[in-house]
Amino acid sequence: MDPRLFEILVCPLCKGPLQHRKVEHELICKPCRLAYPIRDDIPVMLEDEARKLAVAEEV
Repeated sequence: MDPRLFEILVCPLCKGPLQHRKVEHELICKPCRLAYPIRDDIPVMLEDEARKLAVAEEV
């Protein structure tokens, strides 16, 4: 994923910053507790496509 794109992306729900987890191919929103997938280097920023973070993953 292009690092410049990562700098401007925000959570579509709360407009907060996202964390990039390269190994999992996800963008994480801690306040919303959602993980948005990255497929073929394209972030899928749809709430329906995001997975809920487990309590153990919130670190």
